[in-house]
Amino acid sequence: MTDDALARNRWMILVAIRIVTACGAVFGVILVARAQDTTMRVLGVAIVLSALYAMAVVPRGLLAKWRSQ
Repeated sequence: MTDDALARNRWMILVAIRIVTACGAVFGVILVARAQDTTMRVLGVAIVLSALYAMAVVPRGLLAKWRSQ
């Protein structure tokens, strides 16, 4: 695989991770807004927080891993 193709594939992976985590955060916000009881609100908040955490940590971890290769 050429360097250009490898860089393109890695960029696509990073973009996909960002899109998926953003969709997860939006899903959590919708869940909180439509929740009827406290359990669902807590679940929605947990989903939002985990999506935001993943959005911040996963791409940086992949970049650090790819830099060392």
